[in-house]
Amino acid sequence: MASKEDEIIEELRKIRQLLEPKPAPPAPPAPKGLIAEFKAFISKYKVLGMAVAFILGLYLGALVQALVNDLIMPIIELATPDVAWEQVAVGPFRIGHFTGALITFLIVAFVIFLLVKATSKIGIE
Repeated sequence: MASKEDEIIEELRKIRQLLEPKPAPPAPPAPKGLIAEFKAFISKYKVLGMAVAFILGLYLGALVQALVNDLIMPIIELATPDVAWEQVAVGPFRIGHFTGALITFLIVAFVIFLLVKATSKIGIE
């Protein structure tokens, strides 16, 4: 008859066996040939998906830039009549142009934030 200590030791051995790391599955064989290597590279690093995201990002940026330049900035110009704020300069520094670029950046960032928030709400990441 096994003692209580023997039962505990046996249970601990079972637990240790369950906790031991399992050997990793063997790696798939390396592709052979230049074309096969290229296909593996494309699929491993998801190059096509990155290219699509990059191109869409460029055009989304252009779209938001057009929104800012063509719709929002004219409203700001209407709110500040007779002020050529882009021409404001302090010595050699074009403060007005920088301010316009800063406003444009903030608006673009906010619009992209809203787009990301809206798409994540519907499950697109």
